[in-house]
Amino acid sequence: MDTVQRYRTSNPYEKAFGYCRALRKGPFIFVSGTTAVDLTTGKVDHPSSAYRQALKALKELGVAVESVGGNKADIVRVRMFVTHESDATEVARALKEELKDVEPTATMILGAKFVSPDMRVEIEADAVVSL
Repeated sequence: MDTVQRYRTSNPYEKAFGYCRALRKGPFIFVSGTTAVDLTTGKVDHPSSAYRQALKALKELGVAVESVGGNKADIVRVRMFVTHESDATEVARALKEELKDVEPTATMILGAKFVSPDMRVEIEADAVVSL
């Protein structure tokens, strides 16, 4: 039977809503929707830049995957939720820059609403670790 590994951060939403940032069971890693929340203040970083928010979220996704024994190359799928259609190109640019040669499958959903009006993008990911 596979054990479950969890990764938690100091993001205030994890505790308030009762979830973990990432979970690994066997070779599978699932990373919760991740935004540009500053873990020390609980405030949203870069409220006027979807690009910078996406970069921050993607970097945190990488940390989350690594925390349970994977790496960025193991990411096989991302889902991006974006508030404004006009931000789609900038979010896609951040994805391409941050995951360079990984080229995971991806979905982008526009018109999302988040728990904070300063959030412009939220990204979640799935990874499969090679055994």
